[in-house]
Amino acid sequence: MSMDITSFLLAAQSPDSKIRTEAEASLKQFQEQNPSAFLLALSVELSNDGKPMESRRLAGIVLKNSLDAKDASRKEHLVQQWVAIDASVKSQIKESLFRTLRSSTQEAWHTSAQVIAKIASIEIPRKEWPDLIGSLLSNMTLPESPASLKQSTLETLGYVCEETSHEELEQNEVNAILTAVVQGMNLAQHSAEIRLAATKALYNALAFAQTNFENEMERSYIMKVTCETATSQEVEIRQAAYECLVAIASMYYEVLEPYMQTLFELTSKAVKEDEEVVALQAIEFWSSICDEEIEIQESFSDQSEPPHSRFIEKALQFLVPMLLETLLKQEEDQDQDDSIWNLSMAGGTCLGLVARTVGDDIVPLVMPFVEANISSPEWRRREAATYAFGSILEGPSVEKLSPLVHAGLDFLLKAMNDQNNHVKDTTAWALSRIFELLHCPASGFSVITATNLQPILGVLLESIKDTPHVAEKICGAIYYLAQGFEDDGTNSSNLTPYLPQIISSLIGAADRTDGADSKLRSAAYETLNEVVRCANAVETVQIIEHLLHAIMNKLSQSFDLPIDKEKQGDLQALLCGVLQVIIQKLNVDKTKHIILQIADQVMILFLKIFACRSSTVHEEAMLAIGALAYATGPEFGKYMPEFYKYLEMGLQNFEEYQVCSITVGVVGDICRALDDKILPYCDGIMSLLLKDLSSGDLHRSVKPPIFSCFGDIALAIGAQFEKYLSYAIPMLQSASQVCAQMDTNDDEIMEYGNLLRRSIFEAYSGILQGLKDAKPELLVPHAKHLLQFLEFVVRDKQRDESVTKAAIAVLGDLADALGQNAKILFKDCSFYVEFIHECLESGDEQLKDTALWTQGMIGHVIVS
Repeated sequence: MSMDITSFLLAAQSPDSKIRTEAEASLKQFQEQNPSAFLLALSVELSNDGKPMESRRLAGIVLKNSLDAKDASRKEHLVQQWVAIDASVKSQIKESLFRTLRSSTQEAWHTSAQVIAKIASIEIPRKEWPDLIGSLLSNMTLPESPASLKQSTLETLGYVCEETSHEELEQNEVNAILTAVVQGMNLAQHSAEIRLAATKALYNALAFAQTNFENEMERSYIMKVTCETATSQEVEIRQAAYECLVAIASMYYEVLEPYMQTLFELTSKAVKEDEEVVALQAIEFWSSICDEEIEIQESFSDQSEPPHSRFIEKALQFLVPMLLETLLKQEEDQDQDDSIWNLSMAGGTCLGLVARTVGDDIVPLVMPFVEANISSPEWRRREAATYAFGSILEGPSVEKLSPLVHAGLDFLLKAMNDQNNHVKDTTAWALSRIFELLHCPASGFSVITATNLQPILGVLLESIKDTPHVAEKICGAIYYLAQGFEDDGTNSSNLTPYLPQIISSLIGAADRTDGADSKLRSAAYETLNEVVRCANAVETVQIIEHLLHAIMNKLSQSFDLPIDKEKQGDLQALLCGVLQVIIQKLNVDKTKHIILQIADQVMILFLKIFACRSSTVHEEAMLAIGALAYATGPEFGKYMPEFYKYLEMGLQNFEEYQVCSITVGVVGDICRALDDKILPYCDGIMSLLLKDLSSGDLHRSVKPPIFSCFGDIALAIGAQFEKYLSYAIPMLQSASQVCAQMDTNDDEIMEYGNLLRRSIFEAYSGILQGLKDAKPELLVPHAKHLLQFLEFVVRDKQRDESVTKAAIAVLGDLADALGQNAKILFKDCSFYVEFIHECLESGDEQLKDTALWTQGMIGHVIVS
């Protein structure tokens, strides 16, 4: 297809929608009919300095989007499309892109740098572009290379490092990249633009520099150049250099000792004197050091002396005063905007991390600042003192904090009457921190007593009427206050007498109309849920029943409110969330009758919600229906004829995959509620579940719950599951294969792998138990495969505890269901002996019990 791509690219940006639509259709047609020619034409357009910038810009965007996508299946399709292009065409595209790096137009070479990196991310793992790094580096060394080419090349090297894994480049390539980048940072030789590009490239290349950081000479040179760059004249370069130092603190903490004095001097100067963007990174450096030391301490929690360099402890006398000074640099309206990140917030966050790192040692360094400023006539000093106090509540011991908090609590409660909103906002936050961290009657310690509870609640319930942002923080304080009273070991809760007042105040806060820009409504309902969840069930039945009717009324009225659909959906979602918590709370023998009495009315409301189109409210309504099914048991069957169509819609909702995932979970709840009465709906449900599993479009996170759901269905319908066996088992075996081929070095992949493994075992457990009494022989042909998969998982030390529990359970179910049929299988393998022993050694009582049962089942099979 021959076409003038320039005119179409320009027309695709026309304000005239008719011209724009026609041009987009022509471009799409070109792309579909000849993808390789299309990409080549785009790369030529991008490289041509004689073309309009508008067409070059769009060519670059389309080219980049033709190589990468956020959606995993779409991305894989684009990768395969690129791989399939003829090598000579790929070569021409690459030549165009390299030519663009020489362009005089920065926007063009900037886009080209990104596209080269996208291609590199596809080809480097396949060893298909061996001369890429060499070609880029030659741009840096040729005497005639203009400054703009060096700048564009450094930017490209940075993007290539960002897009590829450090395992995929040869060490000599890494060395060459680092040499070029560090030389590019040289003040004497290069312009500011080149030095900035080089510093940003170093940031992306640091992950590749493991071997170089192990070599003292190379490491010291990189550190020297980075520290020198951190004192450049240009703000942007200083900021980029500090970003490198932050990354180095995280990646190479263990080799930083010789440089810490220099780094302390640099960061101190930056925090006190530099522009805010630089100072923020200097603080972030110390936050990263804290993160590393906290992680090391937690991983060696059973040892008294964690093996780290104690950088924070050594710097404490100087670091804490520096951070306290930053707390005084607030912005006037930062309490109104949760997205603001400034020096005072960064300093407070770092102070909190320092407290977690050194514990008690921070208290004597911070408390004089608090005491000197908490009553200051200047609001900034009062707020900073409050922020400092709240920031050090996690880390120090209860013994160290207890007298301070007992003494400070009254003061903070009075400060809720401060004239300054900012001070009140921070005070409310500090109170919520106290209740979160120092109010746990179950552990034997709480700052809240029978004596001070009433005045505390008096202040909180008055302050919830304050400005929306203060009220939102007060919701947080009430949330943790209620949470602390959960499981306090007594038959009666001190909170019960105040519950009606608390509930009324939270609903009042949720109903406010002045909090348009705040998250007050969500915070109020979230807190209400926690208050209900933690309430003493026996004492509060009438209160919760009254709340149930009030929330049902609100949900009923919400359909007629004069608000837009999105706000209506958000409100209904929150109300469904409350109903779910109430249903779960009342789902005990003494109060279940209350749910049964209102089930019809509440189900009508939920069904009315499904008639609307809002994924947010569908998720919450589905979860609430799951709770209702679990609570009403067989009685739920009467709702199925009407509800089933919405269940089907949920299972087919690929785009809003969270809705799909929750619907799968609700199918499990309904199976447990109805048992074999679910049978009339099983053909439809299984058909949709199998279709979901076969789909390349459905988000992978939905697939593990589907396998677990197979187990729920099999348990519910028993021998009737036979007709689905020939579909379900191949799916399970295929998923087992996927688990075996996963990249064990990728944490995200392994997290998904653990979910998948657990769900496969849960499916087999349900199927084995479901068929045990009627047709266990149906599973004999598949038992060997299951045992092989079990052995593979057991040998993998990266399995998490939930996988271990599911594995030991299915091992027992296999022996229990197959009996004599499993005898020869168990005699032919021995891995399970060690596995059972491992589980019996666990500190988890439930796991030990299951392991004992499994041991008995296998023993019974073998000796019989």
